Amino acid sequence: MAVNQGGRTRRRLSTGERREQLLSVGARLFSESPYDDVWIERVAEIAGVSRGLLYHYFPTKRDFFAAVVERESERMLRMTAGVPGVPVRERLAAGLDAYLSYVEAHAHGYRALHRADAAGDREVRRLYRRALAAQERQILAALAEDPEFGPALGARPDTRLAVRGWLAFTTAVCLEWLRGPTLEREQVRDLCARALLGVLAD
Repeated sequence: MAVNQGGRTRRRLSTGERREQLLSVGARLFSESPYDDVWIERVAEIAGVSRGLLYHYFPTKRDFFAAVVERESERMLRMTAGVPGVPVRERLAAGLDAYLSYVEAHAHGYRALHRADAAGDREVRRLYRRALAAQERQILAALAEDPEFGPALGARPDTRLAVRGWLAFTTAVCLEWLRGPTLEREQVRDLCARALLGVLAD
């Protein structure tokens, strides 16, 4: 359905499209400012909707930020899911390529996602840590099915700790890369790949 505003015809957004629009605005604002400095009124103003409509979709600011975090974590996991049966070294290169594509294409969302751990809200932090745990499980599962590494390596506590530390390292590298690229994307990919393979080497 289209509506006329000031002589211009605009298509009315569907419920799903409106929700996506609001989440995109939220990702940008949460990526630029701490959680406490983002105002729902500002989100509504940028999106061109009433505050009441925004609260219809997201009853509280916490619900809104949580939805941003969930959307970004699900999108990241979907984009970086590996192909079963492919050796870890190949999956790692392909996964990092996909990960860096996500970082570039959704820079605001990526920054917003990684601001979640600093938010003062326990539920938001829980969602963020759940997203990291899902990434960790993806990597450990790939290691467990690869003949070069095998299930024994994936089950070791030091491997889990190494993977967790590598995820933090990769996040820090990507956030710095977004501030002003000093390396080409392929160089960032190879740096992160070497870091993981280095800590897993016997």
